[in-house]
Amino acid sequence: MRKHFTFYSQYLIGVLFGLGLLISGMSNPAKILNFLDLAGNWDPSLLFVMGGAVLVGLGGFYVASIKKEAFFGGQFHVPTRRDISKPLIIGSLIFGVGWGIAGFCPGPAIVAIGSGQIKALVFVVAMLAGMAICNRFFTGHRLSA
Repeated sequence: MRKHFTFYSQYLIGVLFGLGLLISGMSNPAKILNFLDLAGNWDPSLLFVMGGAVLVGLGGFYVASIKKEAFFGGQFHVPTRRDISKPLIIGSLIFGVGWGIAGFCPGPAIVAIGSGQIKALVFVVAMLAGMAICNRFFTGHRLSA
């Protein structure tokens, strides 16, 4: 019974996340690209979306720091690494360039596929190919705690 409840709660959290991405405009690449266009048609509204996400994230990390177990059982998996490594910097740069070119990052791209955006599907397929290449050739740099 507990496994089913956990599955359904995770499903509902995913739906809530997707709705938040749609309502905030995060699944619209034009909104993202306008946010990144500081010298042109800059749209600062994304700052509020990011600020809200940071506040919710900080709250979640605070709760995780004082609780011993997750709400639905099991252990919290909080990263313990705090170093700034070469793979972190390179990966961040690649992510940022991809975000700036396409206007998508992983979560919003998956949501955009559901709304029928073909270029989101192309982005996700390319992202999965990049992940496969990385796993194939850079297995020593997998994310770990």
